[in-house]
Amino acid sequence: MTSAMSQRVLHEAAGKGLRLLAADERCRDAFTTPGSVLQDILSPAARRYVLAASRDEFLAHLETLRAKSYRTTVEFVGEENSDPAEIERVVGEYLAVLAHEPVPGQLGFDLSNLGLAFSPDLARKNTARIAGAAAARGGEVVLSMERAPAVDEVLDVYRELAADHANLGVTLQAYLHRTERDLGSLPLEGRRIRLVKGAFCENSETALGRGPALDRRYLQLAGELVDRGARLSLATQDAALLAEAKESGLLDRADEIEMLHGVRPGLLRSYREAGHACRVYATYGENWWLHLLHRLAEHPPMVLTALADIAEHHRDAGRTVGGGY
Repeated sequence: MTSAMSQRVLHEAAGKGLRLLAADERCRDAFTTPGSVLQDILSPAARRYVLAASRDEFLAHLETLRAKSYRTTVEFVGEENSDPAEIERVVGEYLAVLAHEPVPGQLGFDLSNLGLAFSPDLARKNTARIAGAAAARGGEVVLSMERAPAVDEVLDVYRELAADHANLGVTLQAYLHRTERDLGSLPLEGRRIRLVKGAFCENSETALGRGPALDRRYLQLAGELVDRGARLSLATQDAALLAEAKESGLLDRADEIEMLHGVRPGLLRSYREAGHACRVYATYGENWWLHLLHRLAEHPPMVLTALADIAEHHRDAGRTVGGGY
């Protein structure tokens, strides 16, 4: 095994470990406990990926990215919300963001944060509220994707609302074996389709693990999506994958490259400087446990950066939006 292959295997294993930690109920309970030591310790690392705790501060930071000609997506972090009052607060956050000037061009969210666990019908109604408000301001909404057991519910909501909301798009996960079959039943032409590899730990019967087979499937699905008229976001931080997409000509057919804020800003900047449309997926809020672990899993060497942020108390690391971009 070559050194490069050994490093890739190590990174894949580290990424899996981080995803397992993200899903561990004991860790999540410890994070949400009032006065959480875990939350306090990890906060400097989280601020690299979560732009701000408050909406006003976050929206101010978006201006820095816009000034550098990046497209931006807004997400209020949080998942698996079953408290009706909290669900309504989340909806209120998105409506407040849409009232801001200039209006953010795109919103993204998990249906589990809008009531999916409480009631699929509530999640659908809340999505319609936000999509309608976004359309009135010239913005779009892209649904994020959930763990495998919830995929049907997310896609059902997308199908049900797509006819009345032309500004509604969806995220698809390349690692799921079902995704290619799903393409035939989804509105795709003219839609914003965000293609990701997949962030959750799933068994081999459900999904591919990270590696060359997943990379090939990602590029195959990307090609099918643009062939079907989708406005494709190549949502990946994988430099080798993007290089292959460029070599094959696929990158020129995609609508944009999207990366999560703070993961590989230098890589995204290089594509922007080369003339490609680039989007930064940016988040704010306090419920960032899953977001932090999943971002580190996207590029495991960033664990070292996270440790350095903690050691040096770089509480402004994530807020230095211009850094690296």
